[in-house]
Amino acid sequence: MRPSERVRGMAKVDAFFQREPADGVPASQRTEVYLGYDQKNLYAAFIAFDDEPQKIRARMQRREDIWSDETVELWLDSFNDQRRAYVFACNPLGVQWDGNWIEGKGFDSSYDTVWQSQGRLTGQGFVVLMTIPFRSLRFRPAADQEWGLILGRAMPRNDESSYAPHLSAHVEGRLIQESKLIGFENISPGRNIQFVPYFSSRSARSADLQDSSNYHFSGERFAVDGGVDSKIVLKDSFVLDSTFNPDFSQVESDEPQVTVNQRFEVYFPERRPFFLENTSYFQTPLNLVFTRRIQDPQYGVRLTGKTGPYSIGALFADDQGPGKSVADDDPSYQKRALFAVVRASRDIFTSSNIGVIYTDREFNGAYNRVGGVDGRFKLSPQWVAKGQLVTSSTRDVDGNYWSGPAYTVSAARYSRNLYNDVTYSYTSPDFVSEAGYIPRTDIARVSQRTQYHFRPEDSPLISWGPEVTASRSWDHDGTMLEWRVQSEMELNFKGQAELSAFYNYAGDTLRPEDYSALPANRDYPHYSTGIWGRWDRWKNVGFSAQYGWDTRINYVTPENEPPALADGSFARFGATVRPDSRLRIDNSYNWSRIRSQQTGAALFNNHIARSKWNWQLNRELSFRFIAEYTSVLANPYLTSLKPTKNFNVDFLLTYLLHPGTALYVGYNSNLQNLDPALRADESGSLLRTRNSFINDGRQLFVKLSYLLRF
Repeated sequence: MRPSERVRGMAKVDAFFQREPADGVPASQRTEVYLGYDQKNLYAAFIAFDDEPQKIRARMQRREDIWSDETVELWLDSFNDQRRAYVFACNPLGVQWDGNWIEGKGFDSSYDTVWQSQGRLTGQGFVVLMTIPFRSLRFRPAADQEWGLILGRAMPRNDESSYAPHLSAHVEGRLIQESKLIGFENISPGRNIQFVPYFSSRSARSADLQDSSNYHFSGERFAVDGGVDSKIVLKDSFVLDSTFNPDFSQVESDEPQVTVNQRFEVYFPERRPFFLENTSYFQTPLNLVFTRRIQDPQYGVRLTGKTGPYSIGALFADDQGPGKSVADDDPSYQKRALFAVVRASRDIFTSSNIGVIYTDREFNGAYNRVGGVDGRFKLSPQWVAKGQLVTSSTRDVDGNYWSGPAYTVSAARYSRNLYNDVTYSYTSPDFVSEAGYIPRTDIARVSQRTQYHFRPEDSPLISWGPEVTASRSWDHDGTMLEWRVQSEMELNFKGQAELSAFYNYAGDTLRPEDYSALPANRDYPHYSTGIWGRWDRWKNVGFSAQYGWDTRINYVTPENEPPALADGSFARFGATVRPDSRLRIDNSYNWSRIRSQQTGAALFNNHIARSKWNWQLNRELSFRFIAEYTSVLANPYLTSLKPTKNFNVDFLLTYLLHPGTALYVGYNSNLQNLDPALRADESGSLLRTRNSFINDGRQLFVKLSYLLRF
């Protein structure tokens, strides 16, 4: 734990203060950080002492999956504007995480770059060395540099996070509390041009369900494909990314979510690497850029960066998906959709900004265009206001045209004990955002959320307190659509344990325009209540559980019957087991059931069970296995749902040298209770069996990519 002569010549920082659990108190364990640089790299050496080194959590895990371990962090606000910072983190074994912190939005983990790290456990704690190439960063072209700097250390077993300088939880924002890093002379990112060509081969077979009159199996044997991603840094500050024929075979499957009996579209986050990177440049109060709308791109181009007070983001891509998902005789067959997004913002005052955004989706003569302005305003150390006003212009393939506005405005107060926000938003009946995620239009909503945390001293509790959210919504005619009162009591215990109880009471008004079986507007009052808990005190086992009961609206009633209230129960359970430092097993189970209020008969039971195993042989090589079973056991006499059963397995062997250079070998197979001949009923729905399964999709693939950096 003694720094070498070379390290002792570097700048030293050792004054760390807690943010949690005791704001402003000196850190419970000593940390020394040494900072230095040469013409190519920035160096940060962390020496983390620990009075109980045997309790340090340090596991050989895959890149990015380090937050259940002890960690050290390096934050670099390279533009010194208190808006955005690079964050580099390591666990005690040197396993990496990198991302961006965006003030007012939080962490954006889509940023991936090449840097080096080493870590080692010792008898007195652990040491970590980070080497950050300047060519992996963006900063102003100036002879003398001044950057914002934050250093951090987290110890999950003590629920402790500490920083140098002190980042008070009483203040909204972190970068406005940063210290300054000076002394850089004549550094530059230098030339930075990257190409990542890839080669892939796959063999696949799946059910083709595009044409309901001709369901059949199709496939390909040992199909060979290739493509290339590129990254070019322009004037040290802007990054031009492009992709041609991207391949997403290695992207991890979505986390399980309940999709049965949902009135509106369920949100699934983006997981594809090209669309993930720098997503923060396109985020606004209204979610107008949801890249999962781009189903099957052949090419994409993105420009992001900052010059002076201006931040710029532009994204262009095609989408072959719409033209592939229709029958051969459809006029849209083989046609492509084109997406364009342009976003610009300007920094003003302290941690405030104003911006504009424009999105466009064009397909087969139809278009949807959205444009507007937005802003975020730091009113005081605790108060922040933000808002957005946009309008859309839409024409469909038949030439019909409509347009309409949408807007939102909110104000929030942040402090260590009290959080409060109020929001008003409106989306007109004719507003459309085909590039975004706007699940409901023709709605005005006002909502308020208040949370208060008591923080007792000398107690097993770190904090406890209530949270209440109330909202009310109506349409443009003034008809009440929904109201909500959600309440929760939270208790946060020392040793990574949480417990909460909740009670929610709500009402929805459904209209004949929503469901034709309704003769008139009908009110549906309903409630839910339950308990939730999490326990991560043990080093090798952690779990969470939730159980509740409710009344809810049954939207999947038999044909020609209106929605009806039903009694429900739901449960969720999760367990993470780490038999050793290299193997992690995540298990989860979700269950939901609703019953008829009149007879007590079950309408359906929905089961989702998932087990994910990740074995990290070393920092580069890992093996992952996922098995997931989903079933909807429906009563065909009381609901429009069909009994469905699905079993999916996923194998992936990964050798990841660093972002861009990797080898993937994967296999995926899916089984469903479909009719073996893929026959359909009169409505075009596939017939299903009671207990037998067929393989409706499987794929074996190999993908190799290599980063070329000039």
